[in-house]
Amino acid sequence: MRSPSPLLALRQARQQLLETGQCPAGIVDERLARSWHRSMAAGLAPTARVSPEHASTHHLRHVLASNHALLAHSRPVMEYVFDQVRQSQSVVVLADSAGMLMHTLGDPHFVDKAERVALTSGASWNESHRGTNAIGTALAERGAVEIHGSEHFLERNGFLTCAASPILSATGELSGILDISGDHRNGHAHTLGLVSTAARMIENRLMVATCKRNIRLHLHAHPEGIGSVAEGIIALSDDGWIVGANRVGLALLRLNTGDIGATLLERVLDVRLDDLLSRHKRRPLQAQQLRLHNGAIVFAQIQVDPAVLPAISHAAPAAAATPASKPGVDALSALDTGDARWRSAADKARRIVAKPIPLLVQGESGVGKEMFARALHASGPRRDGPFVAINCGAIPESLIESELFGYVAGAFTGARKEGSPGRLREAHGGTLFLDEIGDMPLTMQTRLLRVLQERTVTPVGAGKAVAVDFALVCATHCKLAEAAANGKFRHDLYYRINGLTVTLPALRDRSDFAALTERLLSDLSPALGVQVAPELLSRLAAYPWPGNLRQYASVLRTACAMLQDSEDTLDWAHMPDDLLEALQAVAPVAAASSPGPAVVAGAAPLGLQPAAVQVPQSLQALSQVAIQQTLEATRGNVSLAARQLGISRQTLYRKLAAASV
Repeated sequence: MRSPSPLLALRQARQQLLETGQCPAGIVDERLARSWHRSMAAGLAPTARVSPEHASTHHLRHVLASNHALLAHSRPVMEYVFDQVRQSQSVVVLADSAGMLMHTLGDPHFVDKAERVALTSGASWNESHRGTNAIGTALAERGAVEIHGSEHFLERNGFLTCAASPILSATGELSGILDISGDHRNGHAHTLGLVSTAARMIENRLMVATCKRNIRLHLHAHPEGIGSVAEGIIALSDDGWIVGANRVGLALLRLNTGDIGATLLERVLDVRLDDLLSRHKRRPLQAQQLRLHNGAIVFAQIQVDPAVLPAISHAAPAAAATPASKPGVDALSALDTGDARWRSAADKARRIVAKPIPLLVQGESGVGKEMFARALHASGPRRDGPFVAINCGAIPESLIESELFGYVAGAFTGARKEGSPGRLREAHGGTLFLDEIGDMPLTMQTRLLRVLQERTVTPVGAGKAVAVDFALVCATHCKLAEAAANGKFRHDLYYRINGLTVTLPALRDRSDFAALTERLLSDLSPALGVQVAPELLSRLAAYPWPGNLRQYASVLRTACAMLQDSEDTLDWAHMPDDLLEALQAVAPVAAASSPGPAVVAGAAPLGLQPAAVQVPQSLQALSQVAIQQTLEATRGNVSLAARQLGISRQTLYRKLAAASV
């Protein structure tokens, strides 16, 4: 029995897909099968007459304006490509990142056919609109593809043969699609290679244009390859972070797109950035031989804007010129009351305070993350500069852009006549502290990442960027790595702010409760020398403190206000009524300075003898006990309970929801 022709076999395979939901093995490759499945899921039928999805004139104009740089750098390459295929009845097409055609160059003999299937500017060739096709499938697969004849899902497109390749930005994002489409009878085996090479040419031109203010390394395994379309290009920030790369550059350094913005040059190459710049000054045109940490050799030529180089040269030593203050005499040491975990976090932070390495401070709400950041700022070389603290979760989403980045006069309705510099520019020369960064909207995360990479801020309504220089400290109570894995936080921003992570312990986990209490009381009433009665102190040490230091300091402040003029010792009578019952529900610890479940006998004040209670053994259970008792004491008033616990209402609702699961 004769086997069916390829055309008939494809039609039969497509029909089997429609009838059974499965493609027959051995006829259709996996990538084509995936595309056919997506086309069918979009509600398309092979024989259907699809109404062209075409943008309005206004929408097309907006798309062209938004992709001005891509168009400008693609047109010369497209003209070169068209010269190569001029005699093959083809069109060269540029589409945006959604599959909309923006620019075409076509053979006059083929244009009429192309127009009949809407291969014209403004038409969408997304798979959901046109089924399997080179543009839409390259977009969906994020890779170069060739779709020939009846491989198209829609039969009316079967006269085409198309090859398309993605165009990626310096940060690995999809910028557009370059495509060559022609009559399937004139297909050529080298078309896919031609369009892929042309896409690389556009990528390289775009990268050089968009990374003008960055140091660029042009790389190749052979020095003669530098400057060719096969070269790798790496963009660096002035502190040595890899902030951009083309595909060849990533491959040469054994990286992937997720490493952009999250990798120091020294982690992949056995060389320091200042050494590279020194060699460049001596011999600017000579390719340098560099070694990867795995032993491989690459050659690199540095390219940097002459106007930027002096700023880079002066910026690097400035941060390292002033050494960090010695442990024991700085602001961090003033907060150290003896807990080993807290001291370890402080010691680690001291080592980077004079270096361009961002710090991420983790810990529960109320553990003193901002206090820690302020002390670190005061302990470093930027102590005379500003300390700007921003709570990313407290600024309304509608205002966060103008609040952070500033705006020019008249940028929007209600803007101040003189404009606003924005909080990021206010931090210039000092430290920027971003509290609860995990609550920052994703759109603002993208803009913040660009600021951290380029060290410039563009105010709302302005066309010119302004240089900024600040040390970065971020804080969060949530697990950013999990948030990034769940798509709620950008991976590249997480890696960018996570130069060093330290975790501050919760108050219930600290081993220095007595000393910490003494310091807090000294800060609250320095002239009185206030103490805490031993029995009360042991109960305070056993309480779980879901609001941590913030809650405890608030309780001590209120208790100090209850003291009579002749008193200097806090006791049960000075405690808020709502906290008394909660304190009686936990067993006192043996020593207020030692954590753990050890229990000692202790007499409570008359009338406040606690009944025998089962002490919760987990931290979560202790927290829930404190919350329930506080809610009972406040008669279910959530706002009042949250204030007394030292946490926000949102946090209290979240903990209640977790307890009900």
